[in-house]
Amino acid sequence: MLEASSVTPGAGAPAGRPLRVAIAGIAIESSTFSPHRTGLEDFTVTRGAQLLGRYAWTSEPRPWCDGVEWVPLVHAVALPGGPVLPEVYQELTAEVLSRAQGAGHLDGLLLDVHGAMSVVGMSDVEAELAWAVRDVVGPDVLVSASMDLHGNVSRRLAQAVDLITCFRMAPHEDAWESRERAARNLVQRLRRGGRPAKAWVSVPVLLPGEKTSTRLEPAKGIYAMVAEVEALDGVLDAAVWVGYAWADEPRCRAAVVVTGDDVALIREQAGRLARRYWDARDAFSFVAPTGSIEECIDKAVASAARPYFISDSGDNPTAGGAGDVSYTLGRLLASPQVVDGGLRWIYASIQDPAAVAVAVAAGVGGRVELELGAKVDSRPAPPVPLVGEVRSVRLDDAVAGTTVVVAVGGVDVIVTSRRKPYHRISDFTDLGLSPRAADVVVVKIGYLEPELYEVAADWCLALTPGGVDQDLLRLGYRNLDRPVFPLDPDAPEPDLAPELL
Repeated sequence: MLEASSVTPGAGAPAGRPLRVAIAGIAIESSTFSPHRTGLEDFTVTRGAQLLGRYAWTSEPRPWCDGVEWVPLVHAVALPGGPVLPEVYQELTAEVLSRAQGAGHLDGLLLDVHGAMSVVGMSDVEAELAWAVRDVVGPDVLVSASMDLHGNVSRRLAQAVDLITCFRMAPHEDAWESRERAARNLVQRLRRGGRPAKAWVSVPVLLPGEKTSTRLEPAKGIYAMVAEVEALDGVLDAAVWVGYAWADEPRCRAAVVVTGDDVALIREQAGRLARRYWDARDAFSFVAPTGSIEECIDKAVASAARPYFISDSGDNPTAGGAGDVSYTLGRLLASPQVVDGGLRWIYASIQDPAAVAVAVAAGVGGRVELELGAKVDSRPAPPVPLVGEVRSVRLDDAVAGTTVVVAVGGVDVIVTSRRKPYHRISDFTDLGLSPRAADVVVVKIGYLEPELYEVAADWCLALTPGGVDQDLLRLGYRNLDRPVFPLDPDAPEPDLAPELL
């Protein structure tokens, strides 16, 4: 026997007209430990047909989409970075709310966010956004949130929305599948009628994504269990959030939400998932062998595996790094076994628009003298003096802007006008570089994304400093709600009893 939830906003799809479902969101992952600040120019903002074009199900036939009118409001997404400037957040939020208010009758709203956005001077921003949306659309509109598993689900955020889910893979190969699940669950619930119950539990564990990849246990098994819970009769959705380790906010930690109509079951299953995560806390380990950058250089040189990849993790722009930390590049160029050792190295990448301008002026084949990097984040190391030859120039990279390759001995250094992660083989080949033909490739990244993972014969994770330092104990949290593992390894056993919201 299913126990119905206590709030019923409607009685299913209205006869004679389509369901009207809006889409909106502001999505970014923000490191409060990074000096970078995210401005409006960092966001890609879409509206109208361009916004709907992001989501395949709005134009490609899906049975569950029949009879749905998708209403585009506004969506803004940015590469991870430092906290968003408050005036930028207010401008984007004001547009979301204005468009929602002017959209006419709505049955539902898909809120497509990341979950780890920070705004200067604010805390728990996704909850603020969700409640602001709720105030505009009213209590009868069902709101479904789609999130990254590295987002944070505070009690306030979980209360603000009716359905909430997140990715189940890291790397995020299921990102669009998860967004579609959030939309599909919303539409199906609108047709059925009634608001589902939510069982929420906060788990006081905060780990970096590089320790919780679903390629490895225990995360692999935990996320397999999520799918098993979702399949139970009486459960609509199940989700586990790892949380975001590089923001100093009270909400940052793991969380579990199980949604459905069988209240006793969803509470039981949320507790099972939370217990499984907590009990595995000591079993999580880095996704690859780790070491200092010097140790990783030595491993790469000594290895017979080619190409060998080194992840320069502390300044990973896809986690929020400034992208111009010069620490690793300085050590590479100071090493004779790197510059003059007879191996071919690629370094991807470092942001420095002034250096790019100098290289462009010199032209391909020109000699340049640069003071590279450390214009935004100079805390780990000063700018790196570099004398080299311009190997290639690209003027039209959609993400990086103007990009150059400067060769110094055996090292090809990629320098960008804007921050860019190098995740795909084409990112390199567009510059005339081949990761497959290189001996060693150094990338500012955490775990290797799928294309690079397939190419790498071997790799290691360099524990380098920066705004997304993997050594959480070096970061200096002040606002985090404590205790939380591993910062407080001797903390007492937490209360993992799920709360029904």
